[in-house]
Amino acid sequence: MSSTPDAERDDGGEGDGDHSLETTSYTHDPATFDEDGDRVDAEGDGGDEPTHPAAVDREFDWRGWVLIGVMALALVVAPLVVYLRPPVLPFWVSLVVMPLIPALLLGVVAVWATTRP
Repeated sequence: MSSTPDAERDDGGEGDGDHSLETTSYTHDPATFDEDGDRVDAEGDGGDEPTHPAAVDREFDWRGWVLIGVMALALVVAPLVVYLRPPVLPFWVSLVVMPLIPALLLGVVAVWATTRP
């Protein structure tokens, strides 16, 4: 800290206390240094860098086929049921509930199929 007030700074600043030039900060993490004080970068430690999708060995397996089946149900079968609904179903059930059930199922299956351990 300096004993010079902001109004008397020699660095050409305005002196209004605006320190907007300082955009980054440093937080010390002792786990990233070894005994000699050198920075240690461990591979795959789940740190700040996310894993690139191309680096992960993934295949289009049975989860993908389940997702395709639910998409067909939500995008083909459910609209046909709404269109060709039996006249005994009330209007609210056929136009609100019937599309809502496959939409919720599609959302749940899509999240399940894309999140893998």
